Amino acid sequence: MTTAEYFQTGETVLPRELAYGVMRVAESPTIHHQRVVRDITIALHAHVRPRMLGEVLPAPMDVILDYDAALVVQPDILYVEASRAHIMDDRVNEAPDLVVEVLSPRPRLGAVDERVGWFAKYGVRECWLVDLPQRSTTVLTFERGSTVKREVVTKWQRVPSAVLPALELTPADIFGYAVG
Repeated sequence: MTTAEYFQTGETVLPRELAYGVMRVAESPTIHHQRVVRDITIALHAHVRPRMLGEVLPAPMDVILDYDAALVVQPDILYVEASRAHIMDDRVNEAPDLVVEVLSPRPRLGAVDERVGWFAKYGVRECWLVDLPQRSTTVLTFERGSTVKREVVTKWQRVPSAVLPALELTPADIFGYAVG
């Protein structure tokens, strides 16, 4: 399937992506997954909007990483800096600055390593892997197609974002529970 053909399919709220010409569709996420996506989206939006830093969007939102190679993904949450707003119209036409993937016990669309590789290769600057079972967040920082920093945070540790350095967010905030 080409990227043009993908965009001619009907709209859906089911997670889907186009991986080098193969469309993948998944079942809807779990309630716990969606609660975490909601809470992170709200926290990021509350930080970004008053400072006019850019835009935060939850899935489903198509991100075209490579039009010619038919590679379109839908990260759980994405952030695009205001200076790059031109990449957004009906969809996101290049790599966002930050993507968040909420990891469930069973991957829904493809392998996590595969997606992370695409994010690094196509210019995402930072990726958060929010691990539901472990209640932790791994922050990956990318440069020139490679992971240059990987940091795992738990409990009350601040999520160390190079893209949003003033953000005050912890796994305790993300998972909405008291951690001891």
